[in-house]
Order: sequence, then structure tokens, then C-alpha cells
Amino acid sequence: MAVSASLVKELRERTGLGMMECKKALQETDGDIDVAIENLRKASGLKAAKKADRTAAEGVVAVKAAEDGSYAVVLEVNSETDFVARDEGFLGFVNSVLDKAFANKVADVAVLVDEEVESARQALVQKIGENIGVRRVALVEPKGGVVGAYVHSNNRIASVVELEGGNVDVAKDIAMHVAAVNPRVTRPEDMPEDMVSKEKEIIKAQPDMEGKPENIVEKMMTGRISKFLKENSLVEQPFVKDPEVTVGQLAKKADASVVSFVRFEVGEGIEKEEADFAAEVAAQVAASKS
Repeated sequence: MAVSASLVKELRERTGLGMMECKKALQETDGDIDVAIENLRKASGLKAAKKADRTAAEGVVAVKAAEDGSYAVVLEVNSETDFVARDEGFLGFVNSVLDKAFANKVADVAVLVDEEVESARQALVQKIGENIGVRRVALVEPKGGVVGAYVHSNNRIASVVELEGGNVDVAKDIAMHVAAVNPRVTRPEDMPEDMVSKEKEIIKAQPDMEGKPENIVEKMMTGRISKFLKENSLVEQPFVKDPEVTVGQLAKKADASVVSFVRFEVGEGIEKEEADFAAEVAAQVAASKS
């Protein structure tokens, strides 16, 4: 029978298992979620489920680009510890997933993590003993320009830059700059209005604004917002390898313009649980006395 996406989502939330495994379990039980859970509890996947609620905020990013600059993919796969992120088995899994994403030009994790990938992931979870997850993937495929990719030596930061015109080498150089400097947007006009508004609030609250006439405040505000936009916009930033030129000027020299960029950093946006070891020990001592 056909299984609804909402039912698969509910089973995933209740078990912590992968999408394909949950879908298969529901198909085998004609959509009976309780029987599916019972069957999954009996299966080897239970071991992986027990680890699914543990935060996986370490790991690696990986990137692969076509030699002619026609497209690139960037991927993040997470583990619980940095130690596992250096494990050969883990890195082998990452490379196999990256190759799959690159070969099929996949831009959606839900599509990328099919039954084959999920099976390999669960096998690795059981072997290594940590929660492992394919978190995100991005495909950059320009219609007329080129892309260049860069991954830092620690495999924790990767970036892809799309140019209109230019060449792969310049795109790679700018991708390295993106990895190093971490711009927020490509150009000043791309900055979201809520970020600009927030910055204005911060500037207004600064001590040297106090007591000044409104027209002076507005003039100072304009100058500081302009500086904020330049500092955080890729094309306005001094190029990391030659601060005498901006990234925009570098691209222009190569008869190119910067269209967009993608930057992945391991664990960004994931809330890590901070362990209070003193409280944990105290709780264990208290429990042993009861």
C-alpha cells in the first residue's frame, strides 16, 4: 500500500530511524505504525535508533567539482565526535555519498539518502557506535559561467563560488577567500533587511550616539551601515591573498562577475548539548545512596 509522508515522519520521530527504513516498515504492516514499531524493535536497526537522539555536531564537509567548472556539489556528514570524523570507515562513507551526489547531481538530502545510503549509514552506526547523519547537500550548476571549489585542510569548511565569465582558477581563489573570511552575502544589496535593521539598532545604542541631534545620528548611521555592508559583502571585501584589490575587482580583471557562493562549516546552526559533569556525578552519587 502507499504510505503517506506524514506517517513516515511520525515513525521517524518515534524511532529515530531513517526515512527508507521507516517507509519499508510501514509498507510491510499496511500502515500500522504500532506493529511497525514492534517489528523495528526486533530488528537490528534498533541499535541505530538508540543513538538517534544524541547530537551529531562534529564530522566533515566535502566538495567535488567538475574539472571544466560546469558544476559542483558540497556535502556535510556529521558524527558525534571529532575522533570518529577522522576514522577511515567514516571518511569512506562520506566519499561514497559525495560521489553519488556528484554523479547524479543531487541537491536534496531526502533524495540522496536512499535505501542504499541509509543501509550503509546504519551499518556504520553499529560498527562505530556513534550517531552519524547526512545533514545537507548543495548543487551549484551555472547556466553560462563556471564554478570553483575549495575545502580547508581540516575538512571542516568548504565553499563553492559561481562566476559569470572568468575561469575555474579565479573561481577557486574566490572560493578559498569565502572559506577564510566567511562573508554573509555576495553583494551589499543582498543583505536581508532584518539584518540591516538589527545593525541599526546596535549602532543607535552605542554610547557615542547619545545626546546627538537626529540629523547627526542619521549621518553617522549611514556611514556605519555602509561600512557594515562592505565588510560583510563578498565583492566588497579585500581579497585575502591581495588586500590591495577587492574580490569584485579581482573577478573583473578576469572578465568575470561573482554570481553566488555556498559555504558549509561543520556543525554550524546545530545546538550542542553542554554536559554538566559535576551535576551528572552528583546525580549518580545520589542515586547510589537511595
